[in-house]
Amino acid sequence: MKRMYYLSTCGTCKKILEETDAVGKGFALQDIKKDSITPAQLDKMKELAGSYESLFSRRSQKFRPMGLHERDLTEEDYRALILEEYTFLKRPVTIAGNRIFIGNDKKTVEALKGFVNQS
Repeated sequence: MKRMYYLSTCGTCKKILEETDAVGKGFALQDIKKDSITPAQLDKMKELAGSYESLFSRRSQKFRPMGLHERDLTEEDYRALILEEYTFLKRPVTIAGNRIFIGNDKKTVEALKGFVNQS
């Protein structure tokens, strides 16, 4: 399976899509706003990533207004929040076989580019 979970309105996601040519390399795209991630998809991401927390974006605009910065969140909390609100998923998340790339920091994007170009 080669799939990228992204947000079509996110400029950073669009840039990464262009830079990696993910579509041309056979990756399926899933716009998480239009096509919500399923519990099974999120559980697979967690299996590869090691935790729901590593998939959770504290940069979401809803993080502070919901008072989440003042709470000690559990893995179950992270899972429920991501399933409830798509903006809590770090993006993009790219899965290729047993590899997962989470987020848009420079190191992750460079690793993703290298992996996609080898595929």
